[in-house]
Amino acid sequence: MISRTQEDILYRINQHAGNDDVFGFRRDLLINALDVDHARPFLHPGFTAEQWNQSRWDGHAGAEAYGREYLWFAVHKILNHRSGSAARAVDKLTELAWLLGRDDVVSAVTAAPYPMYGAPKIAVFAEGLGWPLHSSAQDPDGRAALTRMAAGQPCSPDGCVWGCEE
Repeated sequence: MISRTQEDILYRINQHAGNDDVFGFRRDLLINALDVDHARPFLHPGFTAEQWNQSRWDGHAGAEAYGREYLWFAVHKILNHRSGSAARAVDKLTELAWLLGRDDVVSAVTAAPYPMYGAPKIAVFAEGLGWPLHSSAQDPDGRAALTRMAAGQPCSPDGCVWGCEE
């Protein structure tokens, strides 16, 4: 459940503007937590409250349901060595932890190293919220690769053809 006020969220959106959110990924996630009246400046003209409520959180029941699904997306991007998508996922999940009032998780994610496509950061996020991380990687090889990457190691003990050793 979101623990931040509408004013807190608007302030955070403004903090990120032009600083560490060049492409607006953090902003987009935060806007989902706004009610229609507070979100109105970010919406297309004529967007109704009903349309807003149906489109928020990509149709998920709320922030937590969205976050659990998005965690799977993050794991998938990490395992597929998708640097840009993985970085975006780290940003969005960090903002989600903030929305949920988990400043301890935000601090832990921020302090965790990024190498291996953000796997250490995503592992800290999942652990901090008590959400399963490894069940997101359904095959045993994927779970093993994710465990290695979260520990800052290459995805494969035999070497990586995709470059996560660099």
